[in-house]
Amino acid sequence: GAYAVCLLCGRRKPLRVWFQAMWYVTNQKLGVSALGLKRVLGLGSYQTAWSWLHKLRRAMVRPGRELLTGRVEVDESYVGGDEKGVSGRQSEGKALVVIAVEVHSPKGFGRVRMRQVADASGPSLIGFVKDVVAPGSATVTDGWAGYGGLAALGYVHERRVVAGSGDAAHVVLPGPHRVASLLKRWLLGTHQGAVSHEHLDYYLDEYTFRFNRRKARARGLLFHRLMEQAVQLAPVTYDHL
Repeated sequence: GAYAVCLLCGRRKPLRVWFQAMWYVTNQKLGVSALGLKRVLGLGSYQTAWSWLHKLRRAMVRPGRELLTGRVEVDESYVGGDEKGVSGRQSEGKALVVIAVEVHSPKGFGRVRMRQVADASGPSLIGFVKDVVAPGSATVTDGWAGYGGLAALGYVHERRVVAGSGDAAHVVLPGPHRVASLLKRWLLGTHQGAVSHEHLDYYLDEYTFRFNRRKARARGLLFHRLMEQAVQLAPVTYDHL
């Protein structure tokens, strides 16, 4: 049969096992943990299952994917445990994730993009928007100064000031807040919240892949898409992961 070299252990693994891993990952609506993959495939170690999952998560980001268009809401959310006495755009141990989601009229959401950023500064936030949203799109944010340069870059920038408006943030920007809530619930339910900051981007990639294909009628289409994108990636070692 056909084999592929496992970059973690240096041994040849049957392609059939890789296909089984891809099918299992895409067939589970809420995703899988490394322990679950290890049990289902009979892999020799948790480390192997963990590395396989991260390699598949890397494949969930299609190179050259289209930018978001139309009306796009952008906001940040902190991922991690609660911190007493910390409010606003402050954090001592949580990861800051910026979220952009297409908002349809009269209701409903389109595609989403997410990224962990170092801070809520203009370079971090505007850099993200430039990478994921097409110029000319109606980009909706709160009144945070970090988004102040969007209009000069060709975006139709709509600022919604939360303070003093009488509306809660989740009412003013429902798209990112809904996605953030679902993301946190997914991380807690599927991975028991045990996601380190250094690996969070891999999980954001997986959740984006699942969210953007949530209306797919056939799980086989997800499997086909993941396999198609996996063969376009260069190999990666366990140390790199």
